[in-house]
Amino acid sequence: MSGKPRLTYVNGRGRMESIRWLLSAAGVEFEEIFLETREQLLKLCQDGSLLFHQLPLVEIDGMKLVQCRAILSYIAGKYNLYGKDLKERALIDMYVEGISDLMQLILVFPFSPPAAKEENLATIAEKATERYFPVFEKVLKQHGQDFLVGNRFSWADVQLMEAILAVEEKVPSVLSGFPQLQAFKTKMSNMPTIKKFLQPGSPRKPPPDEHYVATVKKIFKLN
Repeated sequence: MSGKPRLTYVNGRGRMESIRWLLSAAGVEFEEIFLETREQLLKLCQDGSLLFHQLPLVEIDGMKLVQCRAILSYIAGKYNLYGKDLKERALIDMYVEGISDLMQLILVFPFSPPAAKEENLATIAEKATERYFPVFEKVLKQHGQDFLVGNRFSWADVQLMEAILAVEEKVPSVLSGFPQLQAFKTKMSNMPTIKKFLQPGSPRKPPPDEHYVATVKKIFKLN
């Protein structure tokens, strides 16, 4: 086995995409294994690879990690993207948790019944523009720095960039009232590791399509 982290998930964004983002932003190459059948998932459960019978699974530094939060915080700490002290770490955690709440709406959107999609899209736009993005606009404006915490690139910046692009895919004008976030997005897009991740052919996955939704439902036995 190579020294690269190995990621096991479905071939799509889902809960693994934030992990791909963070590893890529840290400049870390990784390998991926894509599940296509429920039998593959059950085999992982049976051989003890999935502690709580859940994906994502990330194999790194001799560990088999599950639970997104544990995986992301380990990667952030390992690659110096988790602040310089406990106070900065608390701020990063707080911002990441807020962004995760918004991203949860994005994650479940592809699985919405057709009749609910319009309403759910309106909810995403409303939450982004009225609850979540104003927070980060204010933070960036108040301290006048390039990054969210300690004027240093962190996990929170990566998570916010992912969220901005994910919401923009559905609501292209979402940043129209947020000049600080527009500047932040431009700055992040030009960071070498993120710029590389945003190029065609990178490990970044496309927006979920019908095939992805069907595969997820089949593997995880969702109705």
